[in-house]
Amino acid sequence: MNQNKNKNILTLVLLLAGILLLTGFQSVFAQGLGGELKWLRIGELQGLYSEQCTEVEDAGPEVCNWGLLSWPAQYSLWQYTTRARAFWIGSKNFYDTKINGTLTTKVVGIGPRQDNDQVNQVFEVEHKLVGKYEHPLVVVDAQIATVNTNYDALDEIDESMPCDRMLVTKVNTALGVTVTRKVMAFAQSNHDNYFIYDYVIKNTGIVDRAGTVYEQTLQDLYFWLNWRYALSGESVRSFTDGWGTWDAMWGRNTVNQVIGQDPNAADFEMRALYAWYGLDSARPVSDDWGCPNEGEDGVLAAAKYAGVVMLHADTSPDNQADDVYQPVTTWYLNSDDPITQGPYSQYDEIFMGQRYEHMSSGHPDLTHAEEVGDGFADTWGNVAGESQGQGFGPYTLEPGDSIHLVMAEGVSGISREKNREVGYNWLLWENGTDQPELVRPDGSTTTDHNLYKKEWVQSCEDSLIKTFRNALANYESGYDIPASPPPPDQFTVASGGDRVRLSWTDNAVSSPNFDGYVIYRSQGTVLNRETRYTKIFECNAANVVHTYDDTSARRGFDYYYYIQTKDNGSTNDLEPGKPLTSSLFWTVTSVPANLLRPAGKKLEEVVVVPNPYDIRARAVQFGDDSQYDRLVFYGLPPFCKLQIYTERGDLIWEKIHDNGAGDEFWDSFTSSGQIVVSGLYILYVEVTEDYPDPESGEMLFTKGESTFRKFIVIR
Repeated sequence: MNQNKNKNILTLVLLLAGILLLTGFQSVFAQGLGGELKWLRIGELQGLYSEQCTEVEDAGPEVCNWGLLSWPAQYSLWQYTTRARAFWIGSKNFYDTKINGTLTTKVVGIGPRQDNDQVNQVFEVEHKLVGKYEHPLVVVDAQIATVNTNYDALDEIDESMPCDRMLVTKVNTALGVTVTRKVMAFAQSNHDNYFIYDYVIKNTGIVDRAGTVYEQTLQDLYFWLNWRYALSGESVRSFTDGWGTWDAMWGRNTVNQVIGQDPNAADFEMRALYAWYGLDSARPVSDDWGCPNEGEDGVLAAAKYAGVVMLHADTSPDNQADDVYQPVTTWYLNSDDPITQGPYSQYDEIFMGQRYEHMSSGHPDLTHAEEVGDGFADTWGNVAGESQGQGFGPYTLEPGDSIHLVMAEGVSGISREKNREVGYNWLLWENGTDQPELVRPDGSTTTDHNLYKKEWVQSCEDSLIKTFRNALANYESGYDIPASPPPPDQFTVASGGDRVRLSWTDNAVSSPNFDGYVIYRSQGTVLNRETRYTKIFECNAANVVHTYDDTSARRGFDYYYYIQTKDNGSTNDLEPGKPLTSSLFWTVTSVPANLLRPAGKKLEEVVVVPNPYDIRARAVQFGDDSQYDRLVFYGLPPFCKLQIYTERGDLIWEKIHDNGAGDEFWDSFTSSGQIVVSGLYILYVEVTEDYPDPESGEMLFTKGESTFRKFIVIR
């Protein structure tokens, strides 16, 4: 593979976490303190999860941290919302066999930061990805063209499970507690923006990596979870790339809210925490709600809210009824607080006591959001910002006892289309270049562009609460939600001379309420944050087909596709009448298809375009994008051998051209991956098969005949 292709692949990995990822990518993670990471990537919410049962800060390569929880994932994993997670478990009067003594307080755990002693506190047992079915086979021009090959790598198939994908992670701890976490993902479009976490915390007595068992009763046990949300997303892609502030990437301006602390309150509905991007004093705009891109198109990086809703918490090991008073602790935490830092010794009773005190500290008089109020979130408190935690307990666990906790974590906001509309309208008013009508979420209008944008961003709170309600309904139904129709088992895209042909299998036709397919296309890099998807085809059950020729594609551009199966909307209990569709992520292609030129009819038609090739003028030919640093050979025979020589006769590149089309691209790299220098070059074309005219039978090309063309490269 040449350097240009390597560069393109690296770009896609960083932007999308996903095109043609190296096979050993996941194994790299396992070498670090973050442990092995596996992905859930079947819906609009996507993320990765560690074998350590939580995801610490800087768990692995940058793409991992940015992708901890991304929404809407259709527009790249730079839509991340989460910087780090943690879990701690603490108990009183714990007899520790390693020191042959009793500790007043023992606390072990992982995160939110890495610590060298965590390998002596948490011991990985199991980490597997289970699927209800395999992902489809997606092929473009005879190449595997789906990121699912690398990211949706199933360890097991379980057709009976209630969700579409489930990550099962089990760890033992030095406290003698085994934690099993199941993370469930649903591909159904009403439920694909949250994950359900099912925790079982069991007193197994296993206290070390060797599996040593020491049975004892665990007194006043607390289980604590921490979320460090950071919602600047695509606005900060590196220290110098993007329009947001670097501190926002770490959550300095994140605002945390908690609801449902008092089940006796008249307005009690649910127990939940959530977060949003707070106003940032360092941003050079009149109003920072949503973090608008003031220098380009106004797009809102943070038009979304993220959070967690409780679905169930056992009252005690002997009483599995939901305890509405759990979690008992909802304090926010300085993200740079000493108790979040290492090095951490599990025998330092003072330090463990401080952690235990926080885990069991109850509810604050004012939430973090109430403390911040309408002010700048980044100037309130400390330079690191605040994380949000939940503590469950106190429980007494006899040997063999367990506690069951279930919660859902979700992200929601305004659609990408509405995001672009609101951001662009705001920018026109902000710059004084135009005054489009500003329609508020309630349908009224305003001339206050800051109020307009703020209200649309704040409407994301309602969207997230709706997501929480969907998750609650899913759980309360026993996960018996209507299923989306299955995607085609295979989706094939083939570049052609005058069309791009799409074909797919018919397995979905027999699914209940089947009502056809819909196909979308994007131009340019797939899953890029700027990509726009256009519907190009739709059929229903009455006129169903399994092939489609895209004749609207234009020559010289890359195209990416996805197909969705749809039903007739009769089973959609949340939006009656609206069809449920299979997830676009099952079939979205990661390899470009191009419209190819029909084969020539004689060797005299072979031409090199442009000639001369001047890199400074490449935008005139293919657009101002580095992926189009290439020349095209037009008028080729349908089957031929191509070779490029230097002026002195050195062979630098060759390829067998056998797709029946009349053109072939060359990216200005030699076969050994070196970019060519300025100079004169020679294209040699040799016919490799006899080829008669399909209509007249006249022989157009005879095997062995050849021609050559000279061309100039200027760099």
